[in-house]
Amino acid sequence: MSLRTVTRTEVMRTAPQPGKKKTPRVPGWKRALRRDWQLYSLAVLPVVFLLLFKYVPMLGNIVAFRSYTPGGSMFGDEWVGFEYFEAVFSDAMFWRAFANTVIIGGVTLICVFPLPIILALLLNEVRLRWFKQLVQTVSYLPHFMSIVIIASFVKELTSLDGTINAIVQAFGGDPVNWLQEPDYFRAIYVISEAWQTVGWGTILYLAALTTIDEGLYEAAKIDGANRLQQTWHVTLPGIRPTMMVLLILNIGQFMAVGFEKILLLYNPLTTETAEVLSTYVYTIGIKSGVPSYATAIGLFEAVIGLVLVVSANTISRKTTGASLW
Repeated sequence: MSLRTVTRTEVMRTAPQPGKKKTPRVPGWKRALRRDWQLYSLAVLPVVFLLLFKYVPMLGNIVAFRSYTPGGSMFGDEWVGFEYFEAVFSDAMFWRAFANTVIIGGVTLICVFPLPIILALLLNEVRLRWFKQLVQTVSYLPHFMSIVIIASFVKELTSLDGTINAIVQAFGGDPVNWLQEPDYFRAIYVISEAWQTVGWGTILYLAALTTIDEGLYEAAKIDGANRLQQTWHVTLPGIRPTMMVLLILNIGQFMAVGFEKILLLYNPLTTETAEVLSTYVYTIGIKSGVPSYATAIGLFEAVIGLVLVVSANTISRKTTGASLW
């Protein structure tokens, strides 16, 4: 009797009611677009920008496989296959630029990446609000300066009559033309990069610190943890997702290290240690007028960057659970 009653009730619920039309279901994305079209319209310009300046230029990679002359068709006059890549891999100047890129990029990643984390942890312990704001303002101000201004500061500081040589002379040393010495260029670049970027990264980590539950610190205090132990077991795990995302992004920029700054700072005397892939592409493609050869180098650089990003993202997702996708 119970089964018969349930079956009859279900039939009554599912049967179409007389006089009522069944309204068609609108797909979810159409309903969302109709409801929030004002918000979606804000994404039109960024999407158009990405299409025009990021995706459309990818068509130019075909130049690496064709014989191209400036002013001619982008698809070139003759298909040459991997001829330019073979020339690249047998070019000693390319491998020197590749080695400099790896060295400068690796030292920058190892030395500069932890600095914003350290500064953010130190500022998080400061209780004087005015001092904390002062340090933040002074540290992230260089981020808003153009590369030209940063390079001008570096040149003034390292010139023969600059501040650094004045300090050296004050201690009885001889002045050095720092930017004309190949052995000092990498150190100058890394220090200037730290000065320019450490403040901006600190803001991101300070924002991540505000999301940590204060109850975790209270529980750690009850368990007898001191400030260092709280930082190690509570603070660092709390900002680990932000750290991993920024690390992946930095690894993605590993091969495209500081084109503008290096181009403004290096000179023929420091080319041995300062020439990187991005500046070598500029020299070959623009100055020497061999765009197909330069495109082959740029495509090789882009493929390496893609492999690094995908590998870092996969490792981060499997080890820490944080990733870009």
